[in-house]
Amino acid sequence: MPVSQPNFMQTLAAARVVGILRSSTSTAAVEAALAAVRAGLQVLEVTFTTPGALEALRTLRQQLPEHVRLGAGTVMTAEEGRAALEAGAEFLVSPHLGEDLLALASETGVPYLPGVLTPSEIVRALGLGAQMVKVFPAGSSGGLAYIKDLLGPLPHLKILATGGIRPGEVPAYLQAGVWAVGLGSNLFPKAALERGDWAAVEAAARQALAEAGVA
Repeated sequence: MPVSQPNFMQTLAAARVVGILRSSTSTAAVEAALAAVRAGLQVLEVTFTTPGALEALRTLRQQLPEHVRLGAGTVMTAEEGRAALEAGAEFLVSPHLGEDLLALASETGVPYLPGVLTPSEIVRALGLGAQMVKVFPAGSSGGLAYIKDLLGPLPHLKILATGGIRPGEVPAYLQAGVWAVGLGSNLFPKAALERGDWAAVEAAARQALAEAGVA
């Protein structure tokens, strides 16, 4: 069952980092997620670009500690969103502004973070009911300076900043006013996932969280 929007936003602000997990198999996704959680990760999303993402969500929902928030990422349609919720996802994230997903969020109360970049996209998302947005790709679109520029005219905007942000940059983003930062390959190194080295994933996640100032 999805968490409520206010509770989710509080959890996200406290966690400060969202793990973005892409893997080549559902089994690897499960093992990598569990390794990162052992390292201290509290919020993670399994992307739909992972083969068997729904299977991974179902397995993780049974195996993760109760306090860990599990979501689905790269959700492209409301149909995928509904399937993710049925598989155990508690929140949805997309790389785009999905109006059908915003309608689903309104219908179900599920937290949904649409991917936006420009001020016009952000204001449209807010007008359609988004309570928090994913600014993507943040790192390659101006980085911290761009985020600060957005928050000037939109000081109450709740942002998950993702895309090309390094762990050591996380404190500066948080200080600038974002609610949380999404990290991917720094938490889940591709080479470690490919060879099934879950100890290496745990070590990398622990180091990344420490560099981000949240461990």
